[in-house]
Amino acid sequence: MTPPAPPAAPLRADCIGDSAGGLTFDVAARGNSGAALLILRRRGSDEAVDAAGDTVSLPLAPAAAGRLRAALPSSVSLPEGRWDAYARLSDGEPRRLVPGVTDLRSLADRTPSGLLGHVAVRIPYATRQGNLTVRSWLRAPHAEAVDLRLAGSGLTVRGRVYGTQLVPGTDAELRARPGDGDGGRDGGGVRRVEVVAERTEFAFTVSYDGLAPGVWDLWLRPAGDHGPAVRLARLLDDVADKNPVFTFPRARVRTPHGPVEAGPYYTRDNDLSLAVVALDGTARVSDVRFV
Repeated sequence: MTPPAPPAAPLRADCIGDSAGGLTFDVAARGNSGAALLILRRRGSDEAVDAAGDTVSLPLAPAAAGRLRAALPSSVSLPEGRWDAYARLSDGEPRRLVPGVTDLRSLADRTPSGLLGHVAVRIPYATRQGNLTVRSWLRAPHAEAVDLRLAGSGLTVRGRVYGTQLVPGTDAELRARPGDGDGGRDGGGVRRVEVVAERTEFAFTVSYDGLAPGVWDLWLRPAGDHGPAVRLARLLDDVADKNPVFTFPRARVRTPHGPVEAGPYYTRDNDLSLAVVALDGTARVSDVRFV
């Protein structure tokens, strides 16, 4: 009886990011690779059907002995989401890629121009299964959270906008997330905060003592009441998942709803939110996993 063939070794891809927001993939592939493609498939799409907009195919061209290269320039649209990376060699089935060497140093100091009216960010990372996936954000416009500082019983947020202008009347909004605590119980929990703005930079301070327990999402209104609301987020670095990496001090304050412990955190999408937890003698914000 012929023993089964051993499974094919995983294909490994090195990734390099550039300051414009593009990515280059170098795939280790020996032998005849034929007409090879690097395929990005958006998570949640139907794998049996390459739906328009959910699959991006990039040609893999020989770059060196045993190496194939594909480029994802910033000019190629990659809608927001998580994109699993595959390589298809010699008309075979697409094979999942695993990450090799990743160089994202250029992303850490990136300052987009915002002239196109949007900010595009792509960060490759290793999944829990060890596979290569690209996290993409496409924000139009974008409000970047640059610095967060504990200010007594509140939080001072400093940031910068891209793809829009700040005008007199710019303010920030705290929106209680429906279903997460007392603030969002009736779906109407909104707090306005005055913003100090200069050109593209802004700052504001949130006082915790007026917030009900729950999760509060932070938004910026660059044009005041009559303009769009822009979700605050931290995207312009090389960290795909900020939540376990960026941790912030918590403050214990008294509110009309009783004593609470409050502090900022980044969601699974790297958006900025506040967690306010009622203290009953045992509960702490750090004990809760917020998304």
